Amino acid sequence: MTLVATAAFFSLVLAGLALRANTRLRGQPWLPMQWWFDGQVTWSAPRALALAFIPAMSVVVFAILLIPTLTRLLRPDRPPVDLPGLMAIGLLFLAIQQFHFWMISRTLSGSC
Repeated sequence: MTLVATAAFFSLVLAGLALRANTRLRGQPWLPMQWWFDGQVTWSAPRALALAFIPAMSVVVFAILLIPTLTRLLRPDRPPVDLPGLMAIGLLFLAIQQFHFWMISRTLSGSC
């Protein structure tokens, strides 16, 4: 149950950060999603989709990792995902989301 709580915690934190960013970026209908090596935006997405992408992907990844544990499809005596690994994945998602926010703000301020 600790694994599910940890995954839910990280997913809720990611969603909360996305909601906060949505308030800050309310004036932007489209946000950059991908950049080329020289800093040029290669494609953009509507604001809601751009901000919901990472939290939604985290839910999918955590579900894929936790379903075998919850259904005991693998070895019942040992879960396939341990807590430190799940926390590392959650922290990686947080770092990726913060990097995305930083790239968005950098692009919108024109400092690319």
